[in-house]
Amino acid sequence: MNFKFLILIFLFLLTFLTTKAQNTLQQNQKPKVGLVLSGGGAKGLAHIGALKVLDSLGVQIDYVAGTSMGAIIGSLYASGYSGNELDSIFNTVDFDKIINDDLPRASKAFHERNNSERYAVTLPFDDFKVKLPSALSRGQNTYNLLSKLLLHVNNIDEFDKLPIPFFCIATNIENGQQIQLESGNLTQEVMASGALPTVFQPVKIGDQTLIDGGVVNNYPIDELRAKGMDVIIGVDVQDGLRDKDELGSAPEVLIQINNFRTIKDMKLKSGKTDIYIRPDIKDFNVVSFNEGNTIIANGKKAALNQLEALKKLSEKPVTNKVVKTRKDSIYIQNIYINGNEKYTRSYVLGKLKLKGSEKVSYKDFVKGVNNVVATNNFDAFHYKLVPLDKENQYDLITDVMESKATTFIKLSGHFDDLYKSAALINLTKKRLLFNNDVASLDVILGDNVRYNFEYYIDKGFYWSVGLRSRYNQFRKGISAQLLLDDTQIMGTGLNEIDVLLQDQTNQFYLETLFRKDFALSLGAEHKRLEIKSQTIANTNQDEFVFERTDYFSAFGNLRLDTYDNIYFPKKGVYFNGDLHMYLFASRFNQGFEPFSIAKADLGYAFSLSPKFAINLKTGGGFKFGDQSTTTLDFALGGYGNNLINNFIPFYGYDFFELTGNSYVKAHFGLDYEIFNKQHITLEGNWANIDDDIFETGEWFTLPDYRGYALGYAVDSFVGPIQIKYSYSPERKAGEWYFNVGFWF
Repeated sequence: MNFKFLILIFLFLLTFLTTKAQNTLQQNQKPKVGLVLSGGGAKGLAHIGALKVLDSLGVQIDYVAGTSMGAIIGSLYASGYSGNELDSIFNTVDFDKIINDDLPRASKAFHERNNSERYAVTLPFDDFKVKLPSALSRGQNTYNLLSKLLLHVNNIDEFDKLPIPFFCIATNIENGQQIQLESGNLTQEVMASGALPTVFQPVKIGDQTLIDGGVVNNYPIDELRAKGMDVIIGVDVQDGLRDKDELGSAPEVLIQINNFRTIKDMKLKSGKTDIYIRPDIKDFNVVSFNEGNTIIANGKKAALNQLEALKKLSEKPVTNKVVKTRKDSIYIQNIYINGNEKYTRSYVLGKLKLKGSEKVSYKDFVKGVNNVVATNNFDAFHYKLVPLDKENQYDLITDVMESKATTFIKLSGHFDDLYKSAALINLTKKRLLFNNDVASLDVILGDNVRYNFEYYIDKGFYWSVGLRSRYNQFRKGISAQLLLDDTQIMGTGLNEIDVLLQDQTNQFYLETLFRKDFALSLGAEHKRLEIKSQTIANTNQDEFVFERTDYFSAFGNLRLDTYDNIYFPKKGVYFNGDLHMYLFASRFNQGFEPFSIAKADLGYAFSLSPKFAINLKTGGGFKFGDQSTTTLDFALGGYGNNLINNFIPFYGYDFFELTGNSYVKAHFGLDYEIFNKQHITLEGNWANIDDDIFETGEWFTLPDYRGYALGYAVDSFVGPIQIKYSYSPERKAGEWYFNVGFWF
């Protein structure tokens, strides 16, 4: 009996000690902590404030799940960025450019730039129907930013192998099913989760077309719990329901209806959240990025309200989670292009300005990507830099989705002091004869009917081929010196002659990139120039014809243009050098002898502050060879862009008031953006112009002509609206200039 009793006591003690040891082990074992971040657009910046609190307390996260903006913030946090680092990053982001897909002007080729900077409205057109785009933005700027920020984890395809395991939620647009994204190209998957309908276009991954995950699941707590999480921290930045007094517009009503389901879901999901953080985001909307600092602060405040619960999970504070090497330059070994059918590999590489096996700055790499996107030939251009064995060397793998839209209707309007009122209708057709060509026809109706036609075959790094035809006309009083010699001027007593000028110019040219940034063009030109006037018509004629000549010339042109804005530049360099050799002329110009005209313009813009910019410009030109043909000489005066032939704008004087076969000019401009897209400008220009000033040395003397201008301008969606008052000390008189809309 005693022996059996001892055995029972032994077994009891053994069971008791084992149970106590297990309980002690469980008490010491760290619970698995999950973090779920909801979608909410700009309101999602509150996640950053919450993350800063988690880091300061040393809360170690074992898994991150997110939707939409929660996926963007969550992926960066999971890849190793701390809350403080995210705060610094998002304080430097220009969200207007991100949302509007505002690509740098320099990303566009010269022919693309010319085609895009004179239209207020562009509409895809197919089968005699106008087709609206699927969204406001392709999201390329967002993709570029995320791709750079996530470059240090580009070798990870399985998201559970990130520094913190991660997944996000997207929606299949075809069937409305929830898609849980856990592997692949991290940047592309996060973009799919954040593809807010109507703002960002859908993202195609494999055979699925995906949009914002918030459509089906804006707070994936159940999916995160299934990963074995013991404690879940949730940050919820979704809208609440508004009362009837706050529903004053149709968009507000639509948002309210859309929120019914998500708010109903959150009543259940918030109860499943162990530590529920709900920032005050009532006064913000999905695009309130300009109030980001306040939103982040509200996220921090909401997290601090849960301080006691978070302290139970706290360990050593996080100061720097993962050391990330910022890549200022990368070496690209091989380039793989997938998805291109209509556009050749050489075309894409020519836009990227890459050939492979070369070192390139990351800034120039992004510029190349923007060059591709700016063609508008691709709905999407996704890429991944895959690390190689050698440090800082990558293979570039791209997936392109070619645009199906090839026909566009474009509209614009304009008024200025020379061409007067004008309405522009444009028809643009891509892939007209070849896969990489574009044809564009402008028909300009108004006081002076005009047209512009361009056809361009873009060959990338190779010589591209272009055809250009243009017809211009205007009626204006111009200097008699441009049309008459001194004897004729003395005989008629005229200083100014009212003329109708008509100019048709046709060009064939070859163009290539020179040193990657300059565009070099070589070609042949036919010009039909007709100038006539009723001012000195005799009794046998209704009008006197000064010029009715066909000129044939060869030309070369070298251009560089990195201005960030053609009308209000804040940074960049501009150069345009041109040489025309006039070789033949029709019979009207009797006694014609060949001559040449060379000219160049140089500009440099820089900013003293975000609102204050300076633009310095200089230019000059001269004619050599026969001097008897004067109708193509230089003429200074007036204000405008895209003036034809050798007409040069010059403040303080009327159009074409100063003439000569050679000139030099300097310009100094101050631009202060007093309000958003509203500019006060102060400008001055100085010039010498006459015949043969480079031979007489007059080009290097004090300026004979001066002009100053004070202006106000609005940079509107229809183009610049400008009014300027200019004054010339020599004339002791002023000139007013006024224009509305893009110049064409």
